[in-house]
Amino acid sequence: MRVGLLGAGRIGRIHAANIAAHKRAKLVAVADPDVASAQAVAGATGAAVKGADAILAAPDVDAIFICTPTDTHAQLIEGAAHADKAIFCEKPIDLDAARTRTCLEAVRNAGVRLMVGFNRRFDPSFASIRRRVAAGEIGSVELLTILSRDPAPPPVSYIARSGGLFRDMMIHDFDMARFLLGEEPAEVHAVASCLVDPQIAAAGDVDTAAVLLKTPSGKIAQISNSRRATYGYDQRIEVHGSLGLLAAGNQRATTVEHASVAGYGRDPALPFFLDRYADAYRLELDAFVAAVLDGAPGEPGGEDGLRALLLADAATESARTGHLVRLKS
Repeated sequence: MRVGLLGAGRIGRIHAANIAAHKRAKLVAVADPDVASAQAVAGATGAAVKGADAILAAPDVDAIFICTPTDTHAQLIEGAAHADKAIFCEKPIDLDAARTRTCLEAVRNAGVRLMVGFNRRFDPSFASIRRRVAAGEIGSVELLTILSRDPAPPPVSYIARSGGLFRDMMIHDFDMARFLLGEEPAEVHAVASCLVDPQIAAAGDVDTAAVLLKTPSGKIAQISNSRRATYGYDQRIEVHGSLGLLAAGNQRATTVEHASVAGYGRDPALPFFLDRYADAYRLELDAFVAAVLDGAPGEPGGEDGLRALLLADAATESARTGHLVRLKS
């Protein structure tokens, strides 16, 4: 699979390295308005530096990886679909649900593959929980708990264009809730505050939030997010069912435990999402390659991206109004 990469920033560099190392994929071209960044990725992977339009039109490119700023995603997806390329796009497709639907219609009309970058589905521990839940190991799911806390907030310049905590950060957890509940949430109740950095509030956003989701059959998911965790990158999941519980905890640099008269000590949680989800990004690429070359499902797809965005929109409204929001079926 010959790949063109649009965007050579932090996440683009991760995908570039994984593509270059993959046995069934080859990075042939990279584009970025920052020419130095594009050249650095090209030099490390053997790819050529080209403009985005040239990559979309190139006959020797089978698939496009979109790792550009959010407000460019929908237009680039449509351009790639028009060019008959398979598409991998980092989340979200767009911050506006109507624009997302228009984009997905263009993808359907073109008949091309679109996969959205909800990488946490591919984390080995979280994927194992999904398989074991589906196999009935804990019976019927009753209560899902997701905790997601960043070590520190991103720059305020990023916050201002992110779409807000629910659409930027918690959208991953909304996708994970859908992934594990096996049923679409129908009710959303959110509360939010700004407790970490007053500049985030000045930018119109929050940095601390909790959400309750409820499905039509009564399953409940509780999600908590914070832009601050002094102990590392906090990523935990617990699924409680009629026959038991499955849980996945944080990853640490080592499993070494030190014991002394002062008590027990362990390494803190890994400090950054690129470290925590390194395996997930590689497995996500495997899934996309299999979708393009072998006709595998290629999930999560565009509809998953839209569903997670609609939950984020509902949570944003609920936090603003203080009222429960019911989603349309």
